[in-house]
Amino acid sequence: QVHLVESGGGLVQAGGSLRLSCAASGRTLSAYDMGWFRQAPGKEREFVASINWSGGMTYYADSVKGRFTIFRDNAKGTVYLQMNSLEPADTAVYSCASGGSYYHTDPRKYDYWGQGTQVTVSS
Repeated sequence: QVHLVESGGGLVQAGGSLRLSCAASGRTLSAYDMGWFRQAPGKEREFVASINWSGGMTYYADSVKGRFTIFRDNAKGTVYLQMNSLEPADTAVYSCASGGSYYHTDPRKYDYWGQGTQVTVSS
């Protein structure tokens, strides 16, 4: 089992940037593919980005492609989501997850979740 804790959320103006972190404890992070998901009020949780265990494979939702970058540092047990050119539509609670495969975009395929971090983008 792995315990995940997100950080780095906050309030930012449209066009700004944030970097989210997901720190893992318990089993070594390098054993897992990882995903980032988000959920806006009144909407279902949606896939944002994912990365395989080594960092060599990544996958992005069309809505964030070219603006967001997922990467990981297994030595530090942390996965990151660099978010640039943020838009008000990116406002949501962002959560990291593990236990699925990086090509899974369905959140039900992931077993372990962090508590989430709020990202708010003002116009």
